[in-house]
Amino acid sequence: MDIETDGRFGNKRMHTRLGLGSGGGPSSTNGRVCNFWREGRCNRSPCPFLHSELPEAAAPPKRPSGPGGNVWRNPNAGGRGGGRGHSRWGRGPGGASAAVTHRPPDRPCKYFLAGTCNYGDRCRYPHSYCISDSITMLTLLKGHDKSVTGIALPTGWSDKLYSGSKDGTVRMWDCQTGQVWNMQTSAEMNLTGPTGQVYALAVASELLFAATQDGRILAWRFSAATNCFEPAASLDGHKLAVVSLIVGGMRLYSASMDKTIRVWDLATLQCVQTLSDHTDVVMSLLCWDQFLLSCSLDQTIKVWAATESGNLEVTYTHKEEQGALALSGMPDAQSKPVLLCSLNDNTVRLYDLPSFSDRGRIFSKQEIRAIQMGPGGLFFTGDGTGELKVWQWVDGAQT
Repeated sequence: MDIETDGRFGNKRMHTRLGLGSGGGPSSTNGRVCNFWREGRCNRSPCPFLHSELPEAAAPPKRPSGPGGNVWRNPNAGGRGGGRGHSRWGRGPGGASAAVTHRPPDRPCKYFLAGTCNYGDRCRYPHSYCISDSITMLTLLKGHDKSVTGIALPTGWSDKLYSGSKDGTVRMWDCQTGQVWNMQTSAEMNLTGPTGQVYALAVASELLFAATQDGRILAWRFSAATNCFEPAASLDGHKLAVVSLIVGGMRLYSASMDKTIRVWDLATLQCVQTLSDHTDVVMSLLCWDQFLLSCSLDQTIKVWAATESGNLEVTYTHKEEQGALALSGMPDAQSKPVLLCSLNDNTVRLYDLPSFSDRGRIFSKQEIRAIQMGPGGLFFTGDGTGELKVWQWVDGAQT
C-alpha cells in the first residue's frame, strides 16, 4: 500500500503520491484550480491556486458512493473549501470524475452597464446590452435626464420618433440621423376632468380614455363640431390607481393597483367582468390574437382566454423570478410572434409565443418601463436613466 508512515490519508502526503508535492508541481495548499479565476475575477497576485485547468493526471480522485456508482456532488453544499467557490463539479461519462468548466456568463459585465469597466476587450464578461442571437442594438439615444415614460412612432405620416420623460420634456428624434429636438411641455392641451396623475391612455374609435391616480377611467368623445374632445363618461369601479389600458375588439381592459383587471363594453361603457387572479399590482396588459396577457408584481404573466360563456379565464400562468412591469409584443424577423416583458431587475425577457421559449434578454442600468414597436423589425426601449435604445430583429436568427 502506498501510505505515508504517519498513517494519514487525504492530506498533502497523499497529494505527493499524485504528483502534486515537491518536485512534482505546486504544493498541496495550491494544487486546486482557483474558483475565482474560473469566474474571471481573481485579483490575487500571486494567487495560491492554479490559473489553469487541472491536467488529467491531477483530476480529483474518485469518491466511493452508494449503489449505482458515482453520484453528482456539489462542492458548494458544505465541507472544507466549499463556501467560497463558484465552480461546478460533476461526473463525466462512465462515472469518471471530471472538472466541468463554468457556464458562459448569462449576464453582461455589470461594470460595463454602469460605464465603469476598465478591462475593455480583456473582460471575461460580455460588453453588450443584450444576450440573444435574435436581436441587435442599432444605437443608443441620449437626451433625457430622467426616466423615459413613453415612446411613440407615428407611422404613415412621420419619420420622427417621440419620447416623453419625467424630466418634463418631449423629445423628437430624426429616425434617419438620430438628431434630437427638445420640445418643452409648456405648450400642452389640457383635458378637463383628471385629478392627480394620468398613468395610461387608450383610443377606441372616437373615444379617448385616461387612467387616473384616483382609480377612475375618464372618457372623452371627439366632436367634429367643436374640433376637440368633450367629456363623455367616467368609468368607476377600481379601488386604487389604474396603471394600464388596452383596447381589443369591442372591449376596454384596465389594470389597477387594486390587483384586478376590469373588462368594459365599449358600446355601453359598463364593466362586464372583473378578473381577480393576480395577487399583487397588475402592471401591464397586452392583447394577442384571441388572448389577453397580463403581468404583475406577483412575478407572473397570465394568459386569459374566453370561455363559451364569453367570460375570460386563465389558461396559462408563466412564473418569473422578479416582478413584471410592462408587456409588449411584435413579430420577429421570421414573422413569428414574440412577447417582451420587462422586469424589476432591470431586464427585458424575450419569449416565443405561445410556447414561452426563451429568446434572450435585454439589460439596462435601471428599470425599463417604455417599450414601443416600430416598422421593419425595429423596436425601442426607454429606461430609468433617460436612455433610449433602438433594436432590430436579426434575419435568420432562429428557425
